[in-house]
Amino acid sequence: MKREIRILGIDDMPFSFKDGNVDVVGVVMRGGTYLEGVLKTTIEVDGTDATSKIVEMIERTRHRGQIKVVMIDGVALGGFNVVDGREIYDSTGIPVITITRNRPHMEKIKQALKKHFDDWEKRWKIISRDKTSEIVMDYTVYVKNYGMELEEVKEIIKLSTIRGAIPEPIRVAHLIATGIKTGESHGRC
Repeated sequence: MKREIRILGIDDMPFSFKDGNVDVVGVVMRGGTYLEGVLKTTIEVDGTDATSKIVEMIERTRHRGQIKVVMIDGVALGGFNVVDGREIYDSTGIPVITITRNRPHMEKIKQALKKHFDDWEKRWKIISRDKTSEIVMDYTVYVKNYGMELEEVKEIIKLSTIRGAIPEPIRVAHLIATGIKTGESHGRC
């Protein structure tokens, strides 16, 4: 694996559930060391457009031909706007990794979906259909992967993580998103 593999890291800005929309930031990085570009799109809070908006963001960037993997902070953005990693991979041909530092509590997620959404079954189907894998290195993260084997995922995470558990492309997207929204970056992804 090339050390300077181009990775698109994606995270959403802080938001309130009263907000209608939330901006999503993408950063294109070489491995975990060199920032090449910043992208932005807007999705509905608790909507259903995160997947299509990410595909559009990928397709319209001048970095499109260089991106070798997409990393997303979790399986949903903007609340429960569920990201379909399989659909992004099928649409773009670029492998996708969703990553979180905390083990997903699937039953709690399902109950929250049932409580708040008429289309909860559709959202639940996307969230639950693919295996969540635990990756233990100096830290533990939980991933879903599309278009690449788990060993490649481990290698990319190791390559792009400088300090802590979250790869730099996601961490930098989080810092930029938080800084733009609140005036100063802070917090953990």
